[in-house]
Amino acid sequence: MKTAKQKLLFESGNELAAYAAKQINYHVMGYYPITPSTQIAEFLDQMGADGEHSIALIPAEGEHSAAGICYGASTGGGRVFNATSANGLLYALEQLPVQSGTRLPMVLNIACRTVSGPLSIKGDHSDIMYTLNTGWIILFADSPQEVYDCNICAIKIAEKLRMPVIVAFDGFFTSHQKRNCYVFADDQAVQNFIGPISIDNTSLNPKQPVTIGSYMNEPDLMNNKYQLHLAMEKARTVIPEIFAEYEQLSGRKLSALKSYQTDDADVLLFVLGSAYLTAKAAVDKLRDEGKKVGVFTLGALRPFPSEQIADLCKNAQTILIADRQDSYGGGGGNMSLEIRAALQQKGLTAKVISRIYGLGGRDFFERDAIELFNFCYDENSPNFDYFGTYPGEADFNPKPYFEPITDNQSPALISFTEEDGKVTVKGATVRDTTARPKRLAPGHGACPGCGIPVNVNLLLRGIEGNVVLLFQTGCGMVVTTGYPKTSFKVPYVHNLFQNGAATLAGLSKMYHKMQERGELPKGDITFIMVSGDGGMDIGMGSALGTALRNDPVILFEYDNGGYMNTGYQLSYSTPMGAKSATSHLGEKQWGKSFFNKDMPRIMAATGMPYVATAAESEPNDFIKKAAKAQYYAKNYGTAYIKCLSACPLNWGDKPNTERKVISAAVNSCYFPLYEVEQGHTSLSFNPEAKGTKIPVEDWLKMMGRTKHLCGEAYAEIRNTIQQEIDRRWKRLKALSEHPEL
Repeated sequence: MKTAKQKLLFESGNELAAYAAKQINYHVMGYYPITPSTQIAEFLDQMGADGEHSIALIPAEGEHSAAGICYGASTGGGRVFNATSANGLLYALEQLPVQSGTRLPMVLNIACRTVSGPLSIKGDHSDIMYTLNTGWIILFADSPQEVYDCNICAIKIAEKLRMPVIVAFDGFFTSHQKRNCYVFADDQAVQNFIGPISIDNTSLNPKQPVTIGSYMNEPDLMNNKYQLHLAMEKARTVIPEIFAEYEQLSGRKLSALKSYQTDDADVLLFVLGSAYLTAKAAVDKLRDEGKKVGVFTLGALRPFPSEQIADLCKNAQTILIADRQDSYGGGGGNMSLEIRAALQQKGLTAKVISRIYGLGGRDFFERDAIELFNFCYDENSPNFDYFGTYPGEADFNPKPYFEPITDNQSPALISFTEEDGKVTVKGATVRDTTARPKRLAPGHGACPGCGIPVNVNLLLRGIEGNVVLLFQTGCGMVVTTGYPKTSFKVPYVHNLFQNGAATLAGLSKMYHKMQERGELPKGDITFIMVSGDGGMDIGMGSALGTALRNDPVILFEYDNGGYMNTGYQLSYSTPMGAKSATSHLGEKQWGKSFFNKDMPRIMAATGMPYVATAAESEPNDFIKKAAKAQYYAKNYGTAYIKCLSACPLNWGDKPNTERKVISAAVNSCYFPLYEVEQGHTSLSFNPEAKGTKIPVEDWLKMMGRTKHLCGEAYAEIRNTIQQEIDRRWKRLKALSEHPEL
């Protein structure tokens, strides 16, 4: 095999993962955006829009479903690809043993990142270590070039062994940093290297039907896992063989174990990922000082190269293993534990020191590597410690940023009357609630024109008494809670997208149970979940469960029409035809391909007591509905309010025009204002009766993300959108006119 023609690119690890996937031309990619792996799907979507590949990219509503999409597709015998990070990986983790246990090949890229909580999006290895026992082959790339190379080898390894393969690399350090890298000039060179796919026993052959994923007891299950073990052992020879083939084609060498200056070293340092390149520079400096030091790393975590590690370390006197994660209580991270075991099996007696470093994306410099080496020359150095922490203040006594809101600062301003299953509110206007103190302070980091603080404060104007807020992950959470500060004057809790409503339901139940037992004083607290940035996609199941249980909480959704906290990818709430980072415009694509999700109608279908939509363009209506939501939560159960929330950065409009943009959405009936009280629907604002109704085109042209739809080339799509809006509006009017609906 002769070296194929290549070209030089200046790209990041994420870009090169996408480029390799494009050249492989997978059949299907199921995905869900999560930093820092999101760019892989974004780049592939752009290339797909430009006609550079024919991969079907399927946007899931969460990582668990993305993994399910990939598993389902792989049963069909085609090539499957995915990418994720951190808590997204953990959310999908249940599916990984399903993939390996049924011996279905695919490739998953993991841009390694800190696992929450507390929330951090920076890079370390706390996510990838959860995959060690899932039965997947795990390759680890320490540079953008290796991300590309490993991805091309991974699919060939996967198909030869009928096993799924992970390609892992450091989030931000490798995923985002650009480097000069070589790629094959012709996609066909990649296609020729990996060869045609040939998978027997698929779910797409009616003439030879098979059952995949049978129920299995022992001894069959025992044998299944033994076969998986044998396949992993076979990988010990298959991976080097494929790496050797790839070296002939590319001129670049890949290895399960890589080392530098280790042959005569007395002191060895182990680091994983991009830190290896930094440590090599430190080795050169210390060698100039006469110290015999070396460094080694792994290109494969599974199968674990125990024999090679022991052979490499056999002459070392001291070995320091630096882990970018901790196996808490185990005396080191996973690499420490596994390398120690490898040395013990061979009877090696070198002193082994473990250090936890670089958590939460903390930078690793040459001076840090030198300091780690120096620990090995210090007889008093502890065998295990954290490296890079700082001492706290022993007498630190944190004080609240804000004085608590007292009852007399939040007087009862609103009154209610209930008749014939409907609640009438008095006193819930902008003027009436001017005296209400803001629970969300002005000190936050939201972009100019962001609708989140506007809408949250409008909601809270209608809420009397004590409040506990729960924010799901999203822009609203990130811009208000940068440690050690907070923007909240009331108790606040955070949990991840997929579990906010359930978390709040548990907290509400705890409050009432402790009151019941006399452990908390009598009184009322209103529990409110704030969700947005796609949180009602991945979190819909949790929200529906809360509604079906009818827990006494308010679920508030600010709909900004995308996954904004990860850079604006399409959400199920994104308008049809809108361009985003995963719904590009191009020769083969015209923006988001399906209609926006009608979440209020979905919530109303649960039979919950109160559902409403609100808009900042109608502030008095907004406040009144917030007050009614509190009344229903207190007296009947779950209440849900959805508002349209402006995002000028990603909508492509101006901060000072947002109220007009929101008003146009209401008047075009894209975002109608209505309530569902105890199953009865009523319109809150009828633009037809007001004489303010406009075609949806007038709203679309106000935003850069949808302006293209107003051109002649997209007339058919625009008409389709208008027809769907008209259909939904007619249905809503019919519901409001019916006495039982």
